[in-house]
Amino acid sequence: MVQGVLQTMTTNNAQIRPSWRRSLAALFAISLGLLTALLSPKAEARPETIMLYGDSLTAAHGLSRNEGYPALIQQKIEAAGLASDYVVQASAISGETSAGGLNRIKWSLAGLERSQQKLGVFMLALGANDGLRGQSINAMKANLQGILDLVKEKHPDARLIVAGMFMPPNMGDDYRARFSATFDELAEANHATLIPFLLEGVAGNRELNLPDGIHPNAKGQQVIADNLWVILEPMLEEPVMLQP
Repeated sequence: MVQGVLQTMTTNNAQIRPSWRRSLAALFAISLGLLTALLSPKAEARPETIMLYGDSLTAAHGLSRNEGYPALIQQKIEAAGLASDYVVQASAISGETSAGGLNRIKWSLAGLERSQQKLGVFMLALGANDGLRGQSINAMKANLQGILDLVKEKHPDARLIVAGMFMPPNMGDDYRARFSATFDELAEANHATLIPFLLEGVAGNRELNLPDGIHPNAKGQQVIADNLWVILEPMLEEPVMLQP
């Protein structure tokens, strides 16, 4: 009988020992994994994109790319020590209307997704060509709202800026008033920061414009960059409020 008991105990111990070995091995593997994770350098975070979405004014028509206000804003970001946090992307086509911008926005946002970039700030700077061509203000507003809707859908945490535009006197008082009011309405409806007039301090000044009298020269682009930076800098330095 004693021999049977001893044999049973020996058998049980033989069964227990492998179980303990497996448990210890699993615990060691987990500990090693945690230690490796703690000691390994963290992956460097990608800077968030500031997309300036516009037409020839944003594309620096008639100038080198480095002279345009998007490039100047990038310089200001670097000077402020924010280059590791933000990078400027000018997504602009000369002559583009709000309809063209609506057709293009999916492609522009898809580019961010392909490169795994987060959209931190989106500035909408379209509508000038609609106005100069006397196109429907209601249609323009619907197009611009469509752009903002898609941006909010794909990047709900992105901060929004709406850059407004004024029309010249020859467009008529009623058209001019309704045109400029559209940007106010869009900014309010989308909780966006409003720039009432993108060309503030530049329009009408020969020293700040190309010979065509419409597009800013290098000095004019600098004024636009300075005006935008007043709005953009505090926005970049404040903590992001995530959408629920």
